[in-house]
Amino acid sequence: MDNAINLTINAIQHIGIPVTNVAVSQLFYNRLGFTNVMEAPFTDNGGKGTCVMMQRGNMIMELYQLPEAGLAEIKTRGNGHIDHVAFDVSDIDEAFKVITAAGFNVLEPEPVFLQFWKNGCKYFNITGPDGERLEFNQIL
Repeated sequence: MDNAINLTINAIQHIGIPVTNVAVSQLFYNRLGFTNVMEAPFTDNGGKGTCVMMQRGNMIMELYQLPEAGLAEIKTRGNGHIDHVAFDVSDIDEAFKVITAAGFNVLEPEPVFLQFWKNGCKYFNITGPDGERLEFNQIL
């Protein structure tokens, strides 16, 4: 591809799925052979949510339950919903620089730190032509 940017993407890191009940969803993914490898709270619009990373082999599903105020949209949806696809990168700051310079629609003003995993992670998102959200993520 002639217009490809010079950025190393290691793999799809995880697929993020908003859920209405994280405990029920964990049980569902446990039955498929996934195990909980990380669980952490997060804040969204002033409320507390829960994020659980479920892993099987090299596949990770991010299940996250929004605070009660954010659940209305999920509960009224008639079908499943994948929120984002996350790409694993080795240097989040370099990835941010390359993506921003290439003119992509970056949603955050800088990489965002989350206290997920042992030492945290940093991420940022872009949107694709149909509004799909693509996350670039580095586990620190």
